[in-house]
Amino acid sequence: MPTTAAPVSVPVGPNLSMFDPAFLGLDEFGAPVHIPLAYRRLLIAGEPDGGKSSLINTVMAHIALCRDARPVLFDGKLVELGPWEDSADEFVGPDMDHAITTLRRLQTVMNNRYAWLLAHGRRKVTAADGLKAIPSLFDEIALYATVLGTKAQQDEFITLFRDLVARGRAAAMPVIAATQRPSIDIIPKSLRDLFGYRAAFRCTSAGSSDIILGDNWSHAGFCATTIKPTMPGVCYLIAEGGVPALMKVAYLTDAHIATLADYAAWVRTGDRTNPHPAPAVLAA
Repeated sequence: MPTTAAPVSVPVGPNLSMFDPAFLGLDEFGAPVHIPLAYRRLLIAGEPDGGKSSLINTVMAHIALCRDARPVLFDGKLVELGPWEDSADEFVGPDMDHAITTLRRLQTVMNNRYAWLLAHGRRKVTAADGLKAIPSLFDEIALYATVLGTKAQQDEFITLFRDLVARGRAAAMPVIAATQRPSIDIIPKSLRDLFGYRAAFRCTSAGSSDIILGDNWSHAGFCATTIKPTMPGVCYLIAEGGVPALMKVAYLTDAHIATLADYAAWVRTGDRTNPHPAPAVLAA
């Protein structure tokens, strides 16, 4: 009797794209908030426990489930972006040499993409080009800018980071960066203004709020010091040329993150990161 071969298992892709708007949460009127990540740079800042991790994980979940994204992750603490390591092209921990080498590689890829655009008479990478977006996510810029490595390494990191933020947009190489130290030595105005989208979570001073959102917004009534400690996940989000608006970031539990990260890794590689995932954690 002839035997029948077992059917080949084909992962079901999520069919999301980096060129689609990413859902972040709800505004103060209950309307959904989306931003187009492929051509935007997002700065996330505020004091600890304000909700930064919720936003960076919501953004990372969208990226990990995109069929045309090759994320590069920098996480000096390891635990924030660590669950997504198996969905990343590169994961950088508290290693300054690795961080600088990875930024140099990203700079080379960016230069090659601009050379390709010039040769084809184009101004930016689009979804029709077949090139995958390469988003870079940084959790706690201050670790790389002021703590790890030597002063010379820190300076080189900031120089390479600034170049990626400044030129990555048209090459479909967006930057999402977070810090709990919104100070002028970490985020100078010249660097802040390169980020078209900025999210200010609870801050301890009006000056810190203005460092994130922009000069004098606190005097206009938009100040992150007014966000109460009992309102985690609430932030002021400002878009390019716009006015800051209050929003509540979508919240993912640790179980949600583990399940999504496991699924994203399975779709990309066919391997499960968690052999015994918690059942039905997304049903809640």
